[in-house]
Amino acid sequence: MSDTVVVGLDVGGTSTRATALTLTGVRLGTGRAGGGNPTSHGADRAAAELSTALRGALADVDPDRVAAGTIGLAGAARLLADPAGRAAFDQSWHDAGLRCPYTVHGDALVAYASGSAAPDGTVLIAGTGAITAQVRDLRLDRVADGHGWLLGDAGSGFWLGREAVRRLLADLDAGHTPGALATAVLTELTGSAEIAPRPRDTVDATIQVVTRRPPVELARLAPLVVTAATDGEPVAAALVTEAAEHLVASMGRIRPAGAETPVVLGGGLLTGDTPLAAAVRAEVGRRWPQAPLRTAGDGAAAAAWLAARDLPEVTDPAALHARLFPPTP
Repeated sequence: MSDTVVVGLDVGGTSTRATALTLTGVRLGTGRAGGGNPTSHGADRAAAELSTALRGALADVDPDRVAAGTIGLAGAARLLADPAGRAAFDQSWHDAGLRCPYTVHGDALVAYASGSAAPDGTVLIAGTGAITAQVRDLRLDRVADGHGWLLGDAGSGFWLGREAVRRLLADLDAGHTPGALATAVLTELTGSAEIAPRPRDTVDATIQVVTRRPPVELARLAPLVVTAATDGEPVAAALVTEAAEHLVASMGRIRPAGAETPVVLGGGLLTGDTPLAAAVRAEVGRRWPQAPLRTAGDGAAAAAWLAARDLPEVTDPAALHARLFPPTP
């Protein structure tokens, strides 16, 4: 058992991280690469980033010691249904010297596992997008939102950015002097806080900037909203409150009232010390007062733990999880 190693990968749109662990929780190596999601980057590029991350994690590890692996990524079902994509990932796995099997899970399950070892619970993720999922027997069961920027992702970074621009445009339409948040958004988009003598010209210029960029780039404005809310700016504070309501409402679609299973919060907007995280925590505590509230941690380590827990040598998966993710005071 002491020689056995498991490998976990957390594959995202902007980065790919890999970890090699012993079955006692010792980290033997880590690797990092660029975005490796095949949906957004294509199978070949995604597989290349996977290879880079694996090489880093296995630099000082004999691949023959690796008994199992898990890859967590958004759109896991699409990869599994795409023979070419799966073949590219298989080749990267083989090229790293690995001969053991690997499993593919959605990033929501990996985020949940990074916050809780309980077999049943709920995970809520808010970053660029937003999704919530029920977990049963450490498998994704029901899912809410995650519908993408055009049809959903309410309360996400994209949503915050879009709503901030909409508030700016409404102020300009009404002839109001933009407040602190609107001014910051205007400056970020156009490079100037100056309003044209004819405000509609500024409206048109702002719209042109936004529509010429990929829609998802509106998520880059979310930090402006968070910062302004931290400073007490009223429009930003109202947006944060509304975003929290959207996020918890999506959870309420699939999580039973009064449930006492854990809730794990993941994504950049909910794992840091932000007004949105505080608002979501307060609302979750109000609606599910008996539920343990956890924060997502290292996704690559969680993926490795998911691989390890299915091995016969691991008789106490919860103890291994506690070693990997010690409780914070």
